[in-house]
Amino acid sequence: MAKIVAGIGTSHVPSIGAVIDNGKQNTPEWKPLFDAYEPVKTWLSDDAKVDVVIVIYNDHACDFSFSKYPTFAVGTASEYEIADEGFGVRPLPSIKGDPALSAHICRHLVYEEEFDITICRDIKVEHGLLVPMDLCFPHQGDWSVKVIPVQVNVLQHPIPTALRCYKLGKALRRAVESYDQDVNVAVMGTGGMSHQLHGERFGHLNTEFDSWFLDNIETDPEAICDITHFDLMEQAGAEAVELIMWLTMRGALTPNAQRIHRNYYAPMTTGMGLITMQDPA
Repeated sequence: MAKIVAGIGTSHVPSIGAVIDNGKQNTPEWKPLFDAYEPVKTWLSDDAKVDVVIVIYNDHACDFSFSKYPTFAVGTASEYEIADEGFGVRPLPSIKGDPALSAHICRHLVYEEEFDITICRDIKVEHGLLVPMDLCFPHQGDWSVKVIPVQVNVLQHPIPTALRCYKLGKALRRAVESYDQDVNVAVMGTGGMSHQLHGERFGHLNTEFDSWFLDNIETDPEAICDITHFDLMEQAGAEAVELIMWLTMRGALTPNAQRIHRNYYAPMTTGMGLITMQDPA
C-alpha cells in the first residue's frame, strides 16, 4: 500500500532559481537559506526514502491563462517540460511523472471525494513547482523522484478557501492510501510567505504573521482554515494568499504529525519559510 511519509511546506520565490542557475548559493545573502535545506534533502532521501512527490503549487499564468484557469488541476503525464517564463528555459532536466498513481488519484478525487478537478495530460511546469524541487531534491543528471503536479488557483478570484484546500489534502491522503502499490509519497505545499509585489504596499513583510503561521500549520491548522482571504492578504500581503496551499500539505498528514525541521529567512521583500513534518511511526 502506498503511504505518505513526509509533508513539506516551502516558499517558491522565483529568484531562488536564478541564484541556483548562476551558482550563487554560497553568497552571504543566500547561504543561510540554502544551508537550511541541506538536512531536509538528507532526511527525504535517507530516512523518508521518498519515491513520488505531490507538489501543490500555483501556475503564475505561464501554462494556464486568465481566460481558462482551473480551480484544481492534476497532471497525469509521464513527463513535464520546463516552461519558459520569459527569460529562457532553465537548464533543468524535465520532471518525470507517475501516470498510474496520478490516474488513481484523479479517479479517487472525482468518484470518492466529489472534487471537481481538471485532468491535465500536458503541463509545462514553472517556478511554483521547480524552485521547491530545486531546494529539496537533488538532480545530478536527472531528478531522484517522480512528481505529480497539483495546481491550485490562487490568482484569479474566486479562489478556493483555506478550508477547501485543507479538505483537498485529506482527500489526497485517502487517495494515496487506497493505491495498491508500495510507494513512499511526500506532499509539498508551496508559496508565500508574507509578501506583496505591487501597489502602495509593495514590499510589505510581516514576520510576526509568518511566525504565527508556522506555529499553527504544525499544531493547529484548523485555526488557519478559519482565516479569510481578505484577512490573510491584509495581514501578510496580497501574494501571501498562496499560503492556503500549505494547508493541502497539512491536510494530507494526521493531526498529530510531528515537525522534523523548521526555518525562516526574510532578508528581502518576501518571507521565506520551510517546515518538514511526518506522522508518528
